[in-house]
Amino acid sequence: MAKSRRRLSTSSSRRRLPAGAAAPRTVVLRAPTRAADLVRAGQLVAFPTETVYGLGALAQDAAAIGRLFRAKGRPSDNPLIVHIADREQLPTVVRRVPAAAAALMAAFWPGPLTLVLPRARAIPDAVTAGLDSVGVRLPNHPVALAFLRAVAAPVAAPSANRSGRPSPTRWQDVLADLDGRIAGVLRGAPSQVGLESTVVDCRGRTPVVLRPGAITLEQLRTVVAGVRPYAPRAGGAARSPGLRHRHYAPNAQVVLVDDLRRVPADATAGGIGRRAPVAPEQFGRIRTCRSVAAYARAVFAFFRACDAAGLRTVYCERVPDVGLGAALMDRLRRAAAR
Repeated sequence: MAKSRRRLSTSSSRRRLPAGAAAPRTVVLRAPTRAADLVRAGQLVAFPTETVYGLGALAQDAAAIGRLFRAKGRPSDNPLIVHIADREQLPTVVRRVPAAAAALMAAFWPGPLTLVLPRARAIPDAVTAGLDSVGVRLPNHPVALAFLRAVAAPVAAPSANRSGRPSPTRWQDVLADLDGRIAGVLRGAPSQVGLESTVVDCRGRTPVVLRPGAITLEQLRTVVAGVRPYAPRAGGAARSPGLRHRHYAPNAQVVLVDDLRRVPADATAGGIGRRAPVAPEQFGRIRTCRSVAAYARAVFAFFRACDAAGLRTVYCERVPDVGLGAALMDRLRRAAAR
């Protein structure tokens, strides 16, 4: 019980350890201002958003950005998204805001929408993977916004997990991957969306969806009619996180199926989808979701639960590739790729 109370402390202090002692463990924080103090001091702190938990560092601090990449084991050619507390911070992140981007901001900010725009000079190359563009987002989450306002500067934040692992939707998931690698995790409720933000490149004449998310292509087109999905080119530079490297995968093998009811019972397997298998009690773990939104919200935590149970396979039921289903299927396909 005493150990639990120490972990829930809001203190960011660290005792000086003797030679050979174990590294200090990550502190779980309840106060956004304490988390902001750590980030302003050049440390790494995970924080909740409506999509997934992010791992934050000062966007203009190249040394902190380097530590972030090392903590995650993230490839250096994978750009980061910069989070802001309000639109007044935009000029410190981007050079200009095209008309289409302004219209999308007005419709969907704050929210799970990242816009790729020409980057400002103050943003280091490490944030953008050397590109002349940067992804920027204004989240719609009270704890995230309180944290970002307290930092009072743009914060670069990928998902708060080891690179390639399922994104964290709970603060406990962050600790499972990064305990001892980062200074703190700001505790919040489980993420409401469960999938990373929609990413739209607004630099050209026609906005392009680089990564599907909770803001769907259909919703985007109600604001900017010409928005189109991304068509990848072989060998091209990745303009958004999640386009090149393997992502979202548990240790178990992910297998996509059309109907969980047709999957043979297997005690070493788990299954998630809209329908339950014929004999759910004969599987290692089963999660039945009432809607595509519930499926999206639950899938990453389910992957982690299957790994914790030592399951070898996770069967994932396909959903229609429209609306939020397009984003969910994007994540499931990437998790299933080997």
